[in-house]
Amino acid sequence: MIPVLTVAGSDSSGGAGIQADLKTFAALGTYGMSCICALTAQNTKGVTMVVNTPDDMVKAQLEAIFDDIPPRAVKTGMLSSASIVETVADFLASHGGRPLIVDPVMAATSGAVLLEKDAIEVYKKKLIPLSTLITPNIPEAEILSGMKISNEEDMKKAAVRLMDLGPAAVLVKGGHSVEDARDILYDGHQFRVFEGKRIRTENTHGTGCTLSSAIAAEMARGLSLVEALGEAKKYMDGAIRRAAVDSLGHGHGPVHHFWFYGEHWGHME
Repeated sequence: MIPVLTVAGSDSSGGAGIQADLKTFAALGTYGMSCICALTAQNTKGVTMVVNTPDDMVKAQLEAIFDDIPPRAVKTGMLSSASIVETVADFLASHGGRPLIVDPVMAATSGAVLLEKDAIEVYKKKLIPLSTLITPNIPEAEILSGMKISNEEDMKKAAVRLMDLGPAAVLVKGGHSVEDARDILYDGHQFRVFEGKRIRTENTHGTGCTLSSAIAAEMARGLSLVEALGEAKKYMDGAIRRAAVDSLGHGHGPVHHFWFYGEHWGHME
């Protein structure tokens, strides 16, 4: 088995966060483990309550995992407070040597704020420099880079600015763009454009969590970053397409993490 770790928040409705990450790990044939950094009360319509995990419990979870089943890759998601970001960054800094995918979760699909403002600077100074890849969407990239993004050229400029924060690579996701859903990967030397046709659907809850988890799972399996991203994009495309015709909830429904298992899994209704 191939162990992969998610360090993130819990989504009670199962579409995003820890639950989406573990589903993705399982769908892609890896063994998922979790460090829960926050509990959220949420569904497809929004987030109604957030309770942060105490810092010492966050550290204790990480210690327990690395002491017994060291992961081959790690992804981080919702780390809502500055102290949690610092706790996670300090621990991972002393346990390096594996791919680290940082999804800088700042808001839910519904618009609910999931990151305290004072945590942003800690992200920039302590966690992002440790990362193999950061995966901001356009609103997150605007906050981290300090610039407005209106087109693909702006996405590239923002990626260059984000590289100054110290990651090995940056993926600016185009799902919030007015154009097709192209993602821009920059490694400090060259840009790669990953094409993606926009799928007309409201069922996009957990897309960012799912993509970053898929990249982590594929890298844990031994693929290069570019290869892993290509496979993760294929998986994500199928998960969104299936959810577009097979939905749950009354708001932004979840993607279908097990879409390629066919009729064995049935429909989500």
